[in-house]
Amino acid sequence: MNTQKITLAVADDHALFRKGLVEILSGFSEMEVLFDAANGQELVDKIATAEQKPDICLLDIKMPVMDGFATAKYIRNNWPRIRTIAVSMYDDEMSIIKMMRNGSNGYVLKDVQPEDLRKAIVALYDKGFYHSELLTSDIVKKVSAHRAEEPTHGISDKELEFLRYCCTELTYKEIGEKMGNSPRTIDGYRDSLFSKLEVTSRTGLAVYAIKHGIVKL
Repeated sequence: MNTQKITLAVADDHALFRKGLVEILSGFSEMEVLFDAANGQELVDKIATAEQKPDICLLDIKMPVMDGFATAKYIRNNWPRIRTIAVSMYDDEMSIIKMMRNGSNGYVLKDVQPEDLRKAIVALYDKGFYHSELLTSDIVKKVSAHRAEEPTHGISDKELEFLRYCCTELTYKEIGEKMGNSPRTIDGYRDSLFSKLEVTSRTGLAVYAIKHGIVKL
């Protein structure tokens, strides 16, 4: 049995929450918190000079100086072996999709139970991605196990274009304007993809597109 601990780093601008989170994480026998930071810039500065890099960084989204979106992207570009997971109070689809686009490997809410957070971190460490109810159905498990060959099988060119736009911050109305289609046609693309990919939300569509490389991170 591998007894090597999962090494962690935490970035959150709320000191009380950050210190409490560090205390909780330090209480898990399989984990070790290397350091914490009050914002993304402080975190990446510490990673840059650290002798030992963390396996996983837990990131708040709304932080001063460098927020979670920018931090996830910076870590992905500079230390691709370090995985990141968002720990946020925001559960809206746009925040989840944007974090994923920027390289985050998972997303949990701040009201998560400690044991569920432990399971999320272990799953992320073991599998490279954490799938929660926020990411809808079992799409992540399906696409993780599925080889990248023919990821667009059964999807039309217009649906593929729509799928790419779903990974942006555009609203459905704005996507329709970009594609030159009516709201009714856009609803048709969405419902068709929901059926073909067996998902029930825009986040599920984004997960599929990102995991299959349909959109470039």
